[in-house]
Amino acid sequence: MAEKTIMLVCAAGMSTSMLVQKMQKEAESQNLDRDIFAVSTSEADQKIDDGIVDVLLLGPQVRFKKEEYNKKCRDKNIPVDVIEMRDYGTMNGGNVLKIAEQLMVN
Repeated sequence: MAEKTIMLVCAAGMSTSMLVQKMQKEAESQNLDRDIFAVSTSEADQKIDDGIVDVLLLGPQVRFKKEEYNKKCRDKNIPVDVIEMRDYGTMNGGNVLKIAEQLMVN
């Protein structure tokens, strides 16, 4: 099991798969032991309830659900944020990983 788990949530769970790969590659280059995966909004609740998530990042297309996920994750101390549109659009795995790492430290 990885040291930390980063979950990306998008509308269908598929559009973030390339971003996940780029984040994983960046984590490996930094010798970070991270499990990074993407799910749809319909699958996210189960993963949160399973207690395996250390940080949750929302795709820009589901940014309107941020407060809903903040409420779900508050008691589990899981930070939630929205991936910047520019980073998402350019598939900048390094920047998105950096944000996730910062959220896990705070």
